Amino acid sequence: MEEQPKIAIPSMVVGDAKRFRPGRGTFEKGGKIYSTRLGLINKQANFINIVPLSGVYDPIPGDTIIGIIEDISPTNWLVNINAPYPAVLHVNEVPWHVELGETSKYLKYADAILAKILLVDETKKIILTMKERGLHKLNGGQIIEIQPIKVPRVIGKKGTMISMIKKYTGCRIIVGQNGRIWIDGNTDGVEKATRAIRKIEAEAHTKGLTIRIEKLLKNRR
Repeated sequence: MEEQPKIAIPSMVVGDAKRFRPGRGTFEKGGKIYSTRLGLINKQANFINIVPLSGVYDPIPGDTIIGIIEDISPTNWLVNINAPYPAVLHVNEVPWHVELGETSKYLKYADAILAKILLVDETKKIILTMKERGLHKLNGGQIIEIQPIKVPRVIGKKGTMISMIKKYTGCRIIVGQNGRIWIDGNTDGVEKATRAIRKIEAEAHTKGLTIRIEKLLKNRR
């Protein structure tokens, strides 16, 4: 039977502090983890997060995101990450040696990048990094956007849903936790992957979704 996301309400116990650490939208008290808001329970690594049922992307350190360069200065890039505030990518946080004033040689306006949230401070300043393995500029392909709350459903339990989409479409797909998804492949594959992802977004809270998505993907039309 397909497991459905569970909804939490404020002050509801959502986990045991011995097994998990409190993430966004939660707090710990007396060895238990409680929800601070209405949303979906999302267990990621050792953290429990409560994802709002609606709203914009809420960045936290460790999130892997897809960003778009929207401004360039001599020492950093301003990056649109689909959040209320732009993020900053400093020359010290990229995998290249960038001389002062040469930032535009490496990343230009409207370039897409795969990056990670390094820091979010109390003033909502967001710092990115591209220095970790697997983070890079995204060349080619196309980017679609979905509601950030639907990202866990697109990925699926242990990555099963996104793996199925890749298998049947032959596309390379990267899912950012900020609701942006990069898809690269032949025209038919990209179109089919996009249809599947849009269907998941629209029907995320319904039963039997995995079966319906597989049927869509197997259909050659």
